[in-house]
Amino acid sequence: MIGISKLYCGAVEASDPLRYGRRSKDLPSHLLQFSKDKKPVVVWNVTRRCNLKCVHCYSQSEDREYGNELSLEEGRALLDDLAEFGSPVVLFSGGEPLIRRDILDLIEYAAARGMRAVLSTNGTLITRRLAASLRDLGLSYVGISLDGLEEVHDAFRGVAGSFARVMAAINHCKDAGLKVGLRFTINRRNHQDIPGVFDLVEREKIPRICFYHLVYAGRGTNLVNEDLDHAQTRQVVDLILDRTKALHEHGLPVEVLTVDNHADGPHTYLRLTREDPVRAAEVLELLKMNEGNNSGRGIGCVSWDGAVHPDQFWRHLTLGNVRQRPFSSIWTDPSNEFLMKLKDKKQHVKGRCSRCRWLDICGGNFRVRAEAVSGDVWAPDPACYLTDEEIGPDR
Repeated sequence: MIGISKLYCGAVEASDPLRYGRRSKDLPSHLLQFSKDKKPVVVWNVTRRCNLKCVHCYSQSEDREYGNELSLEEGRALLDDLAEFGSPVVLFSGGEPLIRRDILDLIEYAAARGMRAVLSTNGTLITRRLAASLRDLGLSYVGISLDGLEEVHDAFRGVAGSFARVMAAINHCKDAGLKVGLRFTINRRNHQDIPGVFDLVEREKIPRICFYHLVYAGRGTNLVNEDLDHAQTRQVVDLILDRTKALHEHGLPVEVLTVDNHADGPHTYLRLTREDPVRAAEVLELLKMNEGNNSGRGIGCVSWDGAVHPDQFWRHLTLGNVRQRPFSSIWTDPSNEFLMKLKDKKQHVKGRCSRCRWLDICGGNFRVRAEAVSGDVWAPDPACYLTDEEIGPDR
């Protein structure tokens, strides 16, 4: 996760996380990515069922009962363990998490245990009343998926009318005083809509937007050929930088992030070295604190059936199951050789990743993408758009 507004627009200084000792339990939410202990943010897919048919769905969800979900009691036990382990955030996801009948009980329990409870949703089920309930339960944030303007979004999500329901949900959350933001997955079907989405963010005064680079997992494996090429990716990231800066210059400090391609960090730094060398030096310190990809270390996933994964996209790799032993035990098990390698992946990546001068601040980028394309989990991430000259020795 690269905080474009934090880095490029100067919304965060290197001294800000240092003031809290870089401890996850002490850091405010906007500084968590700079923690030193990297206590894991846990994505809990509370259900596999979903009412939409998204073309890139990593869980390959459908609108049907799957069964074998963790019960309310098992879920509370999971949340107890995460709270005691020090996980700062639990992100309720799916499928569509709002389909789960006891989701409000789980959100309330997580918040009561002192964790930041966050909801990742397609937004179509959020009514005015539900938004108020989510606020009252202590939910910290609602991230709503929006993958383009109306025509593109409805096609991408597979159900007509989805865009209109998303816009209604955003307004319900804002009216309730509940922090809300957008989640946009970049690909060839929708990248042309990014300027229009920025216009929407400005017009509707939406405080946060995350742009996700495509990950080849689940139904997303069918979209490998619909990912942007390196030149297109660079152009899109530059567009995001430009539009974010324009928002801030116009007095709208929208929080803008890019997710799942840590080449965005060095790219942002290199651009700043040309535009503002003093700020560039500050950004480099923040990127070192960020450390890049944190699958298996600073982010983890628990599936609907209790299976634990290094991140939400790595569904074919299971580290253990919380029905057999706690997440905290699974996450710190020194006998799991592969998990231990993930926690120190910089020692194991190959090819251009292994000799890249940005390895310490990129962390080897996304291993799931490397595995999906090459069959080798330690191969270079094919979505890295940095040139050989850019990754070479610093001169």
